[in-house]
Amino acid sequence: MSAGPEKSTGDDAWLDAVRFDAAGLVPVIAQDAVSGRILMFAWADRAALAETRAGGHAVYYSRSRGRLWRKGEESGHRQIVREVRLDCDADAVLYVVEQVGGIACHTGRASCFYRRLENGTWTEVDPVLQEPAAIYGRSKSPASPAEGGGQGRNTAVVSERNSPSPPDGGRGQGEGGGK
Repeated sequence: MSAGPEKSTGDDAWLDAVRFDAAGLVPVIAQDAVSGRILMFAWADRAALAETRAGGHAVYYSRSRGRLWRKGEESGHRQIVREVRLDCDADAVLYVVEQVGGIACHTGRASCFYRRLENGTWTEVDPVLQEPAAIYGRSKSPASPAEGGGQGRNTAVVSERNSPSPPDGGRGQGEGGGK
């Protein structure tokens, strides 16, 4: 992955408008095409966006794996992309998707945003639709959305998600969504 976007010609010229960060990544939000519900947050590089457009299925960049992550490659819960939108600052992308199987989160929930702040406490408000062990054939920790990392990383993941450019150059733990 290059440090910045490469200039292109022809069919991929639309990518030149995207403002990638210093690590060559851009935040992506996946939104359900029917309900409008936010399903997940992840990162994409230039190649992920190009493959998403070409193939019609959501592709992200996995910072922990250091490679493209084709949503649903492990779980089968693919995202069919109906629209790709760019925000007003050109530094965030929206995938409007049809979520296959109704599960976007690696925890087996419809959305990765299943915790609501209530009286100073994070409360799980959405049900598990399918146990992760049944989806993946192994356990995945809700505290570590990135490829089975250990407990205690959740605060670091939240911190990374809220900063425009992760302190580790975008290669740390936490993709923000199910596999």
